[in-house]
Amino acid sequence: VRQINEVYFAMLWILLQVGVALAALRFALALLTRRRHRQTCATMVVLGSGGHTAEMLRLFKNFDASVYRPRVYVAAATDALSGVKATAFEKAWAGIPGKGSDPSGPAYQQAVIPRSREVGQSWTSSALSTAHAMLCALALVFRARPDLVLVNGPGTCIPVCLSALLARMLGVATAKIVYVESIARVYRLSLSGKILYHARLASIFFVQWPELQAKYPRSVLAGRLM
Repeated sequence: VRQINEVYFAMLWILLQVGVALAALRFALALLTRRRHRQTCATMVVLGSGGHTAEMLRLFKNFDASVYRPRVYVAAATDALSGVKATAFEKAWAGIPGKGSDPSGPAYQQAVIPRSREVGQSWTSSALSTAHAMLCALALVFRARPDLVLVNGPGTCIPVCLSALLARMLGVATAKIVYVESIARVYRLSLSGKILYHARLASIFFVQWPELQAKYPRSVLAGRLM
């Protein structure tokens, strides 16, 4: 019994030390990365093929460019078209009266991360590619330190959202995750939507159809946004 108690207390002591170390790390990161109070919102927008980019940009055009900045558009490394669309969107946005960006610094940038899984890729190799994508997403999120992560379902959003959650836990970024399910999803969530919904990763989870909201009661019915 005495030996069991000694082992028990030793484990508690180790756990306590780990907890203190993690708390100290979180505090140090928060001090090193804290920002002065400002009226802008650093925004990370995740784009994707299959209509995700078009829907996202139609939604994002209603935002105030002078507030939601700096902006980082994230796409998969194999998705060249989304980057082209984001550039065209920013050029058109800059020419709209009242949508002009604050000239104090770069308004936006683009970034790519590897896909977690390509079509037809084996599950074994997918584990390695997913780990690679996660590391790249972590580096990107820790560098950009977004206040808002806006996503609508491409597979690329999963490592970005997980990285944003970790950054928030460590105090590196506030990183509120806003998920807007595609308007094409009337009765069932996309795979990314299911992951974010059931894992409760999103700060707020919007759907655009009452049929979908009835099935997923923690979601918020936004109506047709696009």
